[in-house]
Amino acid sequence: MCGLVGLVGSSNVAPEIYDALTVLQHRGQDAAGIVTFKDGNFNLRKSVGLVRDVFRQHHMQRLEGSIGMGHVRYPTAGSTGPALAQPFYVNSPYGIALAHNGNLTNAEQLSREVFQDDLRHLNTDSDSEVLLNIFAHELQSLGKLHPEADDIFKTVEAVNRRCKGGYAAIALLVDYGIVGFRDPYGIRPLVVGEREGDTGTEYMIASESVALDLLGFTLINDVAPGEAVYIDMHGVLHRQQCSSSAQLHPCIFEHVYFARPDSLMDGVSVYKTRMRQGEALARKILKERPDHDIDVIIPIPDTSRIAAQSMAHTLGIKFREGLMKNRYIGRTFIMPGQSQRKKSVRQKLNPVPLEFEGKNVMLVDDSIVRGTTCRQIIEMAREAGAKKVYFASAAPPVRYPNVYGIDMPTAKELIAFDRSEDEIGELIGADWLVFQDLDDLVQCSLDGNPNIESFDCAVFNGEYVTGDVDENYLDRLESMRNDEAQGERRAAQSEDDGMGLHNDI
Repeated sequence: MCGLVGLVGSSNVAPEIYDALTVLQHRGQDAAGIVTFKDGNFNLRKSVGLVRDVFRQHHMQRLEGSIGMGHVRYPTAGSTGPALAQPFYVNSPYGIALAHNGNLTNAEQLSREVFQDDLRHLNTDSDSEVLLNIFAHELQSLGKLHPEADDIFKTVEAVNRRCKGGYAAIALLVDYGIVGFRDPYGIRPLVVGEREGDTGTEYMIASESVALDLLGFTLINDVAPGEAVYIDMHGVLHRQQCSSSAQLHPCIFEHVYFARPDSLMDGVSVYKTRMRQGEALARKILKERPDHDIDVIIPIPDTSRIAAQSMAHTLGIKFREGLMKNRYIGRTFIMPGQSQRKKSVRQKLNPVPLEFEGKNVMLVDDSIVRGTTCRQIIEMAREAGAKKVYFASAAPPVRYPNVYGIDMPTAKELIAFDRSEDEIGELIGADWLVFQDLDDLVQCSLDGNPNIESFDCAVFNGEYVTGDVDENYLDRLESMRNDEAQGERRAAQSEDDGMGLHNDI
């Protein structure tokens, strides 16, 4: 999962791109990058780290230009390290920089095609670099010295025909403008907004509407599945559908965990959706255990807070903040390596004993993935004096890996894989465990926009909407994603870093 920003303004845009990336930091904490364009040249800064660490004053001073784009990276495919920071760049045709959120499910095939048929060299194992070179090749094949909007749209049409999976991307073309496009299923999010600037209308493309809000842009709407949005150097907005088979199937895990609650996605308020998730959980509890003995409901901060609040309100039970969070520890879900994740949970959360001592506590989390975090938190609750510890997940059991841009563990590393809910509850040490029903979860999102055809719920039901994910693909994915393989890649990357193989200005 990554965060994207593209901006066409009337003055230097780098400071505003920086600000937008800070509010999208939850989408990626591995690396960050900004590229701007001025006087025929790209100005690029990217490196490993948080936005605040990657960009210093002297970097920002060099990022001149009234058009630019930015990216925060959370690794989903390929290795980690400075060479994988985005945006990526190719000098032909015209000069193109591209940043990408998502994952191409046919990246291996495309990598071979890029080399054997398109005669292009890939410098990394990132599918984002594959996407850039596909885009560049298709644009170059048109043979236009001065491409127009129709040429950009033909290029995106060709990209959509060749690329499979979930992707949202923004590309910056030297002397021509910015284009943003979204996969034909709309799995990964992308929005476009506008505001009045000093010399006319300014436009912004971003992963979430909250980035538009910060900078005073008005949300126009979401980029539609398969659609391309092109803002030329004159500040004119062009839009066109670039897929003949576009259908909206957004990733429902955005509503569960990744998106900020103050964002709108495909017309759905993430905040209200999470409220409905809590209400649905409360109804399930009343149905299954009308005589429950819950004394207090405590959220596991931060993404479960809204669901826990509405759940407590519906049940008429006290809501308390019983776990205090250290804001300077990253999201444990995306921490590499099991031992580091275990250590981070203890560093991240500390219980308030007064809210646990002698009480039957219902802990609420957005989801249960590996089970590492919830198991340790349940132990902490008992150590703090809780009589009984119940646990509620605002999402159904996560039983399958995500292949569209979330580096979720392999199936065998998921605690719910091949286990019943009772077995999961026993493993995490809960006195009672309740999961959201999938039908209820989907309805919570559909209530925000009933026009959505369906959601990508593959992590819950194993149904991959692109239709190209089979057992062989999942087996290859497992060999790349398990903790052992990731550890080997990090060790190799550390050696490369020691040799000075960096990719930034």
